[in-house]
Amino acid sequence: MWTGKHIRSPLVRSLFMSMVTEGEAGTADQLEWYRCCPDLLGESVRPLFVQSHMDTDTKAFLKHSQEKSGWLFTQLYHSLVSTVLSPMVSRTSINGFLGRGSMFVFSADQFQQLLRIGPDWEANRLLDLGAGDGGVTEVMGVHFKQVYATEVSPPMKWHLQRRNYTLLGIDEWQHTGFQYDVISCLNLLDRCDDPLHLLRDIRSSLVPKTGRLVLAAVLPFQPYIEVGGKWERPKEHLKIAGKTWEEQVTNLCSEVFKRAGFELEAVTRLPYLCEGDMYNDYYVLDDAVFVLKASEDTGDSPQ
Repeated sequence: MWTGKHIRSPLVRSLFMSMVTEGEAGTADQLEWYRCCPDLLGESVRPLFVQSHMDTDTKAFLKHSQEKSGWLFTQLYHSLVSTVLSPMVSRTSINGFLGRGSMFVFSADQFQQLLRIGPDWEANRLLDLGAGDGGVTEVMGVHFKQVYATEVSPPMKWHLQRRNYTLLGIDEWQHTGFQYDVISCLNLLDRCDDPLHLLRDIRSSLVPKTGRLVLAAVLPFQPYIEVGGKWERPKEHLKIAGKTWEEQVTNLCSEVFKRAGFELEAVTRLPYLCEGDMYNDYYVLDDAVFVLKASEDTGDSPQ
C-alpha cells in the first residue's frame, strides 16, 4: 500500500494524508468529546450535569468544514494571506478578512436543553460578548427581540453588522441603562486581561433573578491574550485547580464563579469546533459550557 512517505512536497504530502485519514477519527473519537465521569464531579455539581450528544447540526458543521477544507486553491490563498499578515494582525482579524474560521459551540437543541427552554421561548435582550462572525450568536438570537454583540476585530464587526446585530463597545455594554436577559461569554474568559472583573460586570448587567449567563471555557484552562500577532499573559491569571475535565469544572464552580457572585444551574461537555484548513478538516478543543445565575451571596467585593 502506498503510504505517501516518499512524497517530497510538504503540501502534496499534507493533502495525501488528509485523504488517507479522512473518516479515521470516526465515531469513537467523537464520543470522547461528550464523555464525563459524574463520580469525579463535586457533590454540588454532579446533579446539574447535562449529558450532550452528537446531533444533526453538529454533523452538518463538520460536513461543511470537511468540504471547505478540500477547496485547494481557496486554502492556498488563505495560507498565503495568513503568512503575510500574521506578524502584524490578530488571527481573529485575519479569519474575519478571509471569511474563514467559523466556530461551533452548541446547536439550537443543545442551547435549549441547557437553558431548559422550548423552541418558541422568547425574551427581550441577548448580549453576546466577543461574538466573532456571529455564527453562534445566530443560534441563540432567534429567542430574543433584541440582539447585542461586542467584538474588537474590525473585520468581525463587519460580519456582525451584516447580520443586523447591534454592536456595543467593550466599555459600553455595562453602561447602557438597561439589563440583559441572557449574556453569553463563550471561550472568552481565558482571553481577557481581567476575568473576575468581567464576571462581576456581567452579574450587574443581568436582569435580577431571571437573568442568566451562558459561559463556555476551554479546558484545560490556559489563559492568553492576543495583542497584534502575539500572545501574552493576562494581567490577572486565574489558576484553575485539577488535572481532569471534571476536577477543573468543579473548581471553576466552587472558586471562580462563587467569588464573582454566581451559582451553577447547568453544565455540559461539548466540543469547541472551528473550520479547518488544508492540513485539517476542522479543529476541536474541549469545552465546558455553564449556565449560571446570580447568587444571593454577592461573592468577593470588587477590588
